[in-house]
Amino acid sequence: MEILCKLFSGLLAAIAALLCPVATLVGVASLFILIDFITGIAASHTVARREGRKWWFESRRAWRTVAKAGFVAISIVMMWLIDHHLLEFMHLNLANIFTGFVCGVELWSFLENAATISRSPLFEWMGRWVKRRIGEEVADE
Repeated sequence: MEILCKLFSGLLAAIAALLCPVATLVGVASLFILIDFITGIAASHTVARREGRKWWFESRRAWRTVAKAGFVAISIVMMWLIDHHLLEFMHLNLANIFTGFVCGVELWSFLENAATISRSPLFEWMGRWVKRRIGEEVADE
């Protein structure tokens, strides 16, 4: 049993060492998702209050965000592995591009939430600008 425990802990340490360089990308994407989640809750609460409705937290929507964060993290790791261990000679930076795209979408959603909460024309304009820029960048690729 002791040998099995040492083997398992060694395997986990090897996987952690392999994926250590991608931790920053996963952390940044997770932070953007978390900020959007928090502002989304605040925007939902604000809209309900303005409309005079009762507001409540829906756990199924929260679990969708948790699942999204998990899939984003797994996608970043998989793209990083492709970049650095399968197609390293091509220098594609797929993980960086995907993380940037995820962060751009989350930023866009944050700006929509900020516009809903504050009713600020600045945030509405910024949301439209980010949407247009993301559309242009995706069209160029």
